Amino acid sequence: MEIPDTDYFRKVFLKYTKKAFELLGKINKPKILDVGCGTGLPTIELAYLSKGEVFGMDVDQSALEKFEIKIKNQGLKNRVKAINASFLSNNFTSESFDIIWAEGVFQIIGYDKSFKESHRLLKMGGHLVMADTLKSIKPKVNSLLKHGFELYNQVNWMENAWWIDYYQPLEKMLKNLRDAKIDPRLYEHLTKHEEEISMIKKNPKEFDCAHYLLRKIKN
Repeated sequence: MEIPDTDYFRKVFLKYTKKAFELLGKINKPKILDVGCGTGLPTIELAYLSKGEVFGMDVDQSALEKFEIKIKNQGLKNRVKAINASFLSNNFTSESFDIIWAEGVFQIIGYDKSFKESHRLLKMGGHLVMADTLKSIKPKVNSLLKHGFELYNQVNWMENAWWIDYYQPLEKMLKNLRDAKIDPRLYEHLTKHEEEISMIKKNPKEFDCAHYLLRKIKN
């Protein structure tokens, strides 16, 4: 018995990805960069929603390999590309993209650096869409303006969504695995997930999220 791919649980959040994309308005076959794409769950969704060209970027090669299998299996090789690169040291020219998508990654990279690079890569009037915690973005509004963006809309997730839709069912699955006869080598992976669950469980509201929609309004 193996630990299932957590994409199984994360799929529930694609409804927020879809709603945020719909709020961008009509864009004809946009060129999109998904930063920190991981195994490509939202990236693939964006390809279907946009009918455009989508680049998924991450530094985790094992995740990208899973992403590339999805691209091949879904016949998207002509429109979706997986790139092993850091967002802050990429080879794209300035104003290459209509949309930059970033779900939960700018906090890791650093907000100011991420806003600066997003501004460089976006065309004028282009969109930056971030999924992040409510508490993280509030202090960054002035920084957004400084970097040439306006925050014009947001899609709030359901309260306690991470706990109710992801960590609670994941906790149940991990308990079942603990009770079953599994390969002892998997215990390390179980413990890693369980530590994360314990952190969220203490105060799930602390991790309430939204998709934030920003527009590049000045150079």
